[in-house]
Amino acid sequence: MKVVILCGGLGTRLREETEFRPKPMVKIGTKPILWHIMKLYAHYGFKDFVLCLGYKGEIIKEYFYHYEMYNSDFSIYLGKQKSIEVHNSHNELDWRVALIDTGEKALKGARIKRIEHLIEEEHFLLTYGDGVANLNINQLVEFHLRHGRIGTVTGVRPPSLFGELQVRGDQVELFTEKPQTSSGLISGGFFVFSRKIFDYLSPADDCDFEPGPLEKLAQDGQLMVYEHRGEWACVDTYRDLEHLNHLWSTNRAFWKVWA
Repeated sequence: MKVVILCGGLGTRLREETEFRPKPMVKIGTKPILWHIMKLYAHYGFKDFVLCLGYKGEIIKEYFYHYEMYNSDFSIYLGKQKSIEVHNSHNELDWRVALIDTGEKALKGARIKRIEHLIEEEHFLLTYGDGVANLNINQLVEFHLRHGRIGTVTGVRPPSLFGELQVRGDQVELFTEKPQTSSGLISGGFFVFSRKIFDYLSPADDCDFEPGPLEKLAQDGQLMVYEHRGEWACVDTYRDLEHLNHLWSTNRAFWKVWA
């Protein structure tokens, strides 16, 4: 099953970073958000990726073209017969990454439609390039295959924007930073689809994904929800990015399910 990742948006609410790079290349620790997302899928055996590129997509192409150099120590022997000796390796030895330019101005639905020719299997996974979770991808896929509908969306309970206080009288008994709320499910952006989803999409630039196609899918009774009861976060603002970097630097990154 291929993993399609939407990497083409402008990321305007994270302009401090996205003025210089596409949003999926903004770093958590020393690695792009995109790498963290791909590591989650790879942990569950899904290592065949299709990246839908758009805004500053050449930066993502360059990163993967030079992946060995960015993620290994090496020596260069200069001269007419220049050669490179790699001293160590990384753990992403069997990833396959298709880097597809889906247009500078295309909305998400158009980007997905434009990679239809690469999806040969009956089902595929899809996510955005800015969300992380300690989600069991295998259980998500099993749920999707059991119900037999066209689409599955992962429902999550978003973290609160503020610290939660549990009090007795005037005394704070518990302070919890950014707890998961219980106010209701939202889309966590981790999807599974059958190829029939392409019938709901158009390659026209103005074909979006959530308004329109997903609304119609739900109206047709073809969209199911898999509730993720664990943790989830989305890098939407600079504050979100700082929070995830803090979790990573203090060894509390909940999405780091790989060894």
